[in-house]
Amino acid sequence: MSAILDVNRGSRARRGGKKRSRRGAEPIEMRERRHGYFPKVFVWRGQRYDVYAVERCWTVSRPPLFPSHWGGWKGGGERHCFRVRCSFGCAQDRREGTFEVYQDVRHNTWHLQRQVA
Repeated sequence: MSAILDVNRGSRARRGGKKRSRRGAEPIEMRERRHGYFPKVFVWRGQRYDVYAVERCWTVSRPPLFPSHWGGWKGGGERHCFRVRCSFGCAQDRREGTFEVYQDVRHNTWHLQRQVA
């Protein structure tokens, strides 16, 4: 084995042998909004999610020169963020989940930030 592989194996062993995934926000298609603002129906990875409760909403503003290491958000702008409870799945296997989604106001795009445990 090369020295580089040995170093990588050692660092992986210190972290418990699991590679940590740093996945950013994923795009979603916002199909419907309640009162023209709150998420109501969106599609993520081909699956329809029906929002039945908005638990929290907030706005985040960033100045134009904010560091680019914050999830690829290089320019300034606003994000309207929402924590929503959804139902999804087919009629026989309906499930529920809580998600954080946001709207990039500058580009008018929607993203799923994370699924809340």
